[in-house]
Amino acid sequence: MKKKTIFEATEFKNIREIIYNSAKKYSQNIAFTIKHQENKKVEYENITYKKLLEDVNSFGTSLFKLGAKTERVAIIGKNRYEWAVAHLANLLGGIVSVPLDKDLQYEELETSLIRSKAKIIVFDEKLKDMIEEIKAKGKTNLKEFICMSKGYGFQSVRELIEQGRKELKTNKEYINVKIDENKMNILLFTSGTTSKSKAVMLSQRNIASNIYGMQLCEDIRSTDTNIAFLPFHHIFGSTCMIMMLASGVKTVFPDGLRYIKQNLVEYKVTIFVGVPVLIEAIYKAIMKEIEKQGKTKLIKIALKISNFLLKLHIDIRRKIFKQIIDALGGELRFLISGGAPADPIISKNFNDLGIKIVQGYGLTETAPVVAAEDDYHMKVGSIGVPLANVEVKIVDKDENGIGEIAVKGPNVMLGYYEMPEETEAVMKDGWFHTGDLGYMDKDGFIFITGRSKNMIVLKNGKKIFPEEIETIINRLELVSECMVFGKPDKHDKNDITLALKIVYDKEVANEKYPGKTEDELFAILWSQIKEINTSFPRYKHIKKLILSSEELIKTTTKKIKRQENLDEIERNGN
Repeated sequence: MKKKTIFEATEFKNIREIIYNSAKKYSQNIAFTIKHQENKKVEYENITYKKLLEDVNSFGTSLFKLGAKTERVAIIGKNRYEWAVAHLANLLGGIVSVPLDKDLQYEELETSLIRSKAKIIVFDEKLKDMIEEIKAKGKTNLKEFICMSKGYGFQSVRELIEQGRKELKTNKEYINVKIDENKMNILLFTSGTTSKSKAVMLSQRNIASNIYGMQLCEDIRSTDTNIAFLPFHHIFGSTCMIMMLASGVKTVFPDGLRYIKQNLVEYKVTIFVGVPVLIEAIYKAIMKEIEKQGKTKLIKIALKISNFLLKLHIDIRRKIFKQIIDALGGELRFLISGGAPADPIISKNFNDLGIKIVQGYGLTETAPVVAAEDDYHMKVGSIGVPLANVEVKIVDKDENGIGEIAVKGPNVMLGYYEMPEETEAVMKDGWFHTGDLGYMDKDGFIFITGRSKNMIVLKNGKKIFPEEIETIINRLELVSECMVFGKPDKHDKNDITLALKIVYDKEVANEKYPGKTEDELFAILWSQIKEINTSFPRYKHIKKLILSSEELIKTTTKKIKRQENLDEIERNGN
């Protein structure tokens, strides 16, 4: 099935064309709002699209003067304006951008810099001590160190913007540089464990084509305000940032996970792109508020009325649930979930309230979006259909039609950096083999069943996808997060039994079960798990439960690091 195009969009060859087009089309629109806070005094700085392009060209001109042309520039730090300027300056100048995870440990950061051969690093002042140590040891290729803020003993982004602005009056080399959209322009490490991680090579064509594919099907408006929660060092975050700029959207920056609700209200956010754990956090905040006000029963009745009227094509959702939407700033209209499977019940609940939510699927290697839902392609449990310029097929299907998802299109990576064998293993006849398992129904909708490496295969050949069971267990109110895994069977070492680690929600435990010990909470949860077991075939029954108050080990995009968690469980003798 070829996906329909819903909206009109212009296809650009590279990122420079996108940014120049937006600077002209949305010249006076606000591209970014920066919050400056000193004690209790708060000021907001608005950067127009015209000013953004001026800053990018000025900073890029300074980078060229520092010898960055044809080189690699690493960027590390939290989401902020200076990060965006540095990344865009790299892309608009054909400099290879190397976004790095701000949570990398010293050895991982040093290894990433050595492997990427970066000559310049743009860094957040919070990482100053680590950067100074890297500079002193001198094991990397770094020649220039640029801090995102002034006053830390290094040249700063803002200072280089000012220097570049003056240089631009006579030196046009940066703005006239020719962009080869098919060359590597972004080098991205796929995980924090840099000795094992693959570095993905992406071109500007990869990113530009993916933005075009998304603009054709998703309702992104130039009047929208987006909050940049996804880390920019992750391809989902940086491509989304550029997609918002391609659409004339205003982007604001969050103050942190616990301030989500506050920031949604503060900035009147209309669009939110996040991983399921963030979207679930918003949903839980809504539910808590409803419960606190004693309106649970009232909301259930209102939902029944609203859903009945929807069948008659009468939509009163945003009116009837105005109070709930107002608690989220009053403007939130659109959520995009990606990075991991979303709970279909939470998606349905948001849509019932009049806040549209769509789910997408992608990988770093596909820059990143492969498929997504939209207004005309929605089916419970699916991740939608492929983007208009992307092909998907299911290979090596089993008797249930489940096989590996393979992808072909202009968004597919150039390969893994300096890893020809690994590239060859996943690229076959132009098709990228994702390692994800799923199936496609007769209407072309894709359903993900799990990662092939996470799949648990029993002695009798039965296959279990832990993600399927985790989605259901995560709905229990006492559960903050969980992980299903296989353990060798006590009675038959060649077979596997299912085990489960639950991190319980301390807040819920204190509110609903005050004074209960961890053993008592274990007993409550174990009885609920036994109840869930009855809804599954016997081979999917959970036989062992581990309870913890400590968060699972996760990536910065909130994906569970299964192997690291399993290693920890093993160390603890569980």
